[in-house]
Amino acid sequence: MFQSLGTKQIVVIQNITQCQEIAEELSKAQILGFDTESKPTFSKGEVSTGPHLIQLATFDQAYLFQVSPNILEFLHPILANPAQIKVGFGLKNDAHLFRKKGIELNGIVDLAKSFSSFGIKTQMGVKSAVAVLFQQHFIKNKKISTSNWSKTKLNPEQILYAAADAYAPVLILEELLRRGITPNTSFKFPLKYPIRTNAIKEPTEA
Repeated sequence: MFQSLGTKQIVVIQNITQCQEIAEELSKAQILGFDTESKPTFSKGEVSTGPHLIQLATFDQAYLFQVSPNILEFLHPILANPAQIKVGFGLKNDAHLFRKKGIELNGIVDLAKSFSSFGIKTQMGVKSAVAVLFQQHFIKNKKISTSNWSKTKLNPEQILYAAADAYAPVLILEELLRRGITPNTSFKFPLKYPIRTNAIKEPTEA
């Protein structure tokens, strides 16, 4: 079984006051696991109003932001910052959703195509990646994944599910780099192991 963060390491952010309390800590994070959740659409032609939840994770903490205009404004500089790495899986749709809200995602590392050295040519999801790298079972409960992420009070299962989806990518990136596998990026600065001690710095002009 994949060992995710404990409940004491997960913070659900519901207002701008909570955002301000973690602003300094987030600004220092060079690597952030990243994912989003949206209330599912079931009717033909129904347009998603998501994301309704934005997850950011470090190596020892996960932050679940319940989206509101104020919270989205707070997160904008982090999401747009090319010097802060946001790592996850299948982020193309996330980029589309944020672009519709006037936010261009920068510093994104999508790990979905980082497993060619294992003989895997297709896109990988987080569950398969955890199995390949760690020989562990990462639980993906469809009932939870398709639950209502826009409700005011998330249940404990939703909280643990959302935190794991953001936390696992930072461990996966670390393990890939440890094995000498560098994901394809357009960054002007390298991703190097170990990433817990060597902060990624913004490139300087020559």
